[in-house]
Amino acid sequence: MLLRNISLVFALTTIAGAALAQPYPSKPIKIVVSTTPGGITDILARHLGAHITAKTGQAVVIDNRAGGSGNIAMSEVSRATPDGYTLGFANTGNITINPYLFSKLNYDPLNDLIPIGPVGTVPLFLTVNASRVPATTLQEFIAYAKANIDKVSYAGAGAGTTPDLAQSEFARRSGLKLVVVPHRGTGPATQAVIVGDVQVTFVSMGPHIELVRKGVLRVLAAATPKRMPYVPDVPTFSEQGFPGFTAETWFALFAPKGTPKELLEQLNGYTRGVQQDPETSRRLAATFVDPLLLTHVEFAAQVKADAVKWERIVRDSGAKLD
Repeated sequence: MLLRNISLVFALTTIAGAALAQPYPSKPIKIVVSTTPGGITDILARHLGAHITAKTGQAVVIDNRAGGSGNIAMSEVSRATPDGYTLGFANTGNITINPYLFSKLNYDPLNDLIPIGPVGTVPLFLTVNASRVPATTLQEFIAYAKANIDKVSYAGAGAGTTPDLAQSEFARRSGLKLVVVPHRGTGPATQAVIVGDVQVTFVSMGPHIELVRKGVLRVLAAATPKRMPYVPDVPTFSEQGFPGFTAETWFALFAPKGTPKELLEQLNGYTRGVQQDPETSRRLAATFVDPLLLTHVEFAAQVKADAVKWERIVRDSGAKLD
């Protein structure tokens, strides 16, 4: 009996050891994406998936689970086996804003998911209707808005979205009390500014660069740490009296809590590698996605810092989604 038990233990140990010794990945990887197909989150996830396949030879399945502001997708990832075969691709709002917008989440984005690494970041810019608003600088706009309280309103993109929270923070720090006119997303909000129904909004540059170049929209400030090369004449908020004011959305890979460190490091190599690939790098630049090359430790620190920042901004804004 003793010999039989020893043999059984030896056999199980051998099998477990063989499983652990298998190279990763040895089967297809599923990346659960927090949005519908076609948006920037989905596009970047697919770039990453293609890069992983090219490097490993293993297929990467993109599983779009939109809904609940990303909570449906990330909740599923949080419950997955932490073996590197089910991962999540999310944006800033899904991870560092949702915990403060929703009071009844069935998981904790900041503790049940481990940051692996970003694939890029998209900053926001404060824009106005160039023909309706005479201001050409941030301070001129603030003075104009205070002198024309009944004529200046903000085109909202949705309660709790990064643009609307950026507006709330800008209003708090500038002393402005702009009327927020809600719209169903950034597209309708920007259109309202273009036609002159509303005067100002925050936008990302990718879908709007031609409107800026044609003089339809005027960019007053970049919510970035430094000026951006595609709009080099646009000063940052910090340069115009708002030190530390930034509003950017990163797009990144996450794993369930408990995923081994060696897998996190390997996967982080893919998130950095996709940004350094010449062809993908060119495509990202063409859509105004800026690189963000961070180790998984560095990115975890940034997620933690971002959560502290957005918690205060959400609290000050009063935004709630449940």
